[in-house]
Amino acid sequence: VFGLGNKTYEHYNEVAKYVDKRMEELGATRVFELGLGDDDANIEEDFITWKDRFWPAVCEFFGIESTGEDVSVRQYKLTEHEEVNHDRVYTGEVARLHSLKNQRPPFDAKNPFLAKIKVNRELHKSGDRSCMHIEFDIEGSKMRYETGDHVAVYPQNNKALVNRLGELLGVNLDTVFTLTNTDEESSKKHPFPCPCSYRTALTYYIDIACNPRTHIIKELIDYTKDPKDQEHLKLMSSTSTEGKQLFSKWVTQDNRNIVHILEDLPTCRPALDHLCELLPRLQPRYYSISSSPKVYPNTVHVTAVLVEYETPTGRTNKGVATTWLAAKKPKDDTEPPVVPIFIRRSQF
Repeated sequence: VFGLGNKTYEHYNEVAKYVDKRMEELGATRVFELGLGDDDANIEEDFITWKDRFWPAVCEFFGIESTGEDVSVRQYKLTEHEEVNHDRVYTGEVARLHSLKNQRPPFDAKNPFLAKIKVNRELHKSGDRSCMHIEFDIEGSKMRYETGDHVAVYPQNNKALVNRLGELLGVNLDTVFTLTNTDEESSKKHPFPCPCSYRTALTYYIDIACNPRTHIIKELIDYTKDPKDQEHLKLMSSTSTEGKQLFSKWVTQDNRNIVHILEDLPTCRPALDHLCELLPRLQPRYYSISSSPKVYPNTVHVTAVLVEYETPTGRTNKGVATTWLAAKKPKDDTEPPVVPIFIRRSQF
């Protein structure tokens, strides 16, 4: 049993502890010790460390010889489409095809409302720190909000970052493709809405600005030609103390995303469809609502600080959502910009 928990909560990993204890009480034979993952620290590292000791114990228990090698198995099969019916291709919808063109309530996480931005003004007119006051128009959406609710915004990745990734990998980003689960019985047929273009996937569906986790670093090894770079990646993806320290410094503290990694390792050129499978989904960003529903029932106000900072490598990293929102300023002579949003109800 391996439990997923967070030590900041009172009942840390209570379910995992109960299941482990109850199985033992019912006469189950223990193959390996209980593992507890702490999301307040590094839950992935906790699991990998536990897993590396778990498999040898399983092999010993069942009398199976271990090869000592991890075999990478692709979960999704790639199909690139030469002939395309563009009316059946996703262009950034969260779930239902054409849901952004044909808007109909109720609006929620899978069916966001395209809200017009009525106001986007700078609150700090002098100084280095940028803070935006943004007003979303929700009139006609039938969405209501209360004090304590959050507004969720579906952002888009920076176009320059998307284009740079396509350039590094030598891929035509307008190629339309589908990733299909190799397990035909799985309820999750695709990792994100398919078919779509690589450009759409990298813009709307894949988090290309995050720090890749160790399992992604490990997958990059087979796509790397330079032996020194291979050893560098192998060490970072290992569970050794030296490997953990290197990963912490080179990826986390230096704040490298996948584009930075490929720039710094010029012989590492993974298949783009595999990256689309490995990298996490781009998540909505949640903002506290700073307006009163009694005073502004048809508009949602947020106050957001523009995220931009220099990394130890000398690069400038920009917040995905705030950078995207900062450019969406309404103008008198044009239609106001729109943003996909939904309301998340407060649990308190």
